[in-house]
Amino acid sequence: MIGIFDSGVGGLSVFREIRKLLPQERYIYFSDNAHCPYGEKSREYIIDRARQITDFMLKEGADIIVVACNTATAAAISTIRSEYSTPNDHVRRLTSGRHESVSFIGMEPAVKPAAALTRTGVVGVLATAGTLKADKYRDTKGRHAEDVQVVEHIGQGFVELVESGQTTGQKAESIVMESLEPLLDAGADTIVLGCTHYPFLSETISKVASCLVPDRPTTIIDPAPAVAKHLHKVMQEQNIIKREGFALTLHASGDDSVLKQMAEALLYEGLPPESL
Repeated sequence: MIGIFDSGVGGLSVFREIRKLLPQERYIYFSDNAHCPYGEKSREYIIDRARQITDFMLKEGADIIVVACNTATAAAISTIRSEYSTPNDHVRRLTSGRHESVSFIGMEPAVKPAAALTRTGVVGVLATAGTLKADKYRDTKGRHAEDVQVVEHIGQGFVELVESGQTTGQKAESIVMESLEPLLDAGADTIVLGCTHYPFLSETISKVASCLVPDRPTTIIDPAPAVAKHLHKVMQEQNIIKREGFALTLHASGDDSVLKQMAEALLYEGLPPESL
């Protein structure tokens, strides 16, 4: 079983890409929306939430866990990897001895492909405050963006829009414009989505960009497809692809109505009937 968790529904954008590659696996998804957004939370707070969610997923039978949240990846994945990815009594108790360790797949800031694609030499990054100040993001930018200019902006209100199911329309466009305009004004022609909630706003981001810079095409980069490919590779290497038939179990720490609505829509999005 593949476990996926996020601060809210954003991780469903990663689940969508994973399912394209692994359509016959069982999934458990946890939305920590009672504690959302993570962007302004402390590192210690996020680590504690990641531990609790990991414990829950292991008890439910997860064989591998995707931290489908850029902020949680930056804050917590190194800690939970060290605590759960080596044999220990805690994991044995949680899994009744099923396995002695678990692997974690995190989100990678997509600065490298953006730097390769930009034509203006300016890359824009939309992310949460937690992601932008994290060592993981700064290290990635330092390694892969030496020859380009990177401009950054917090997606103010983006997570809240997605969590409320408002991904299009005048309100969404107005909120997106406030954070996107500074990046486009700086010359960015390639926009990295540094939060898993943001791909659900891709249509609105593209529409706003077309209005603001009609003569300069804007490329939007979602890291989820690359994460899905990496997960598939790791599962092949560990021989844990089971193909037991698709199943998705949803859990939320808060109200689950938007989670269920968005998950149901994704189940019928772009997949052949035989995989449903």
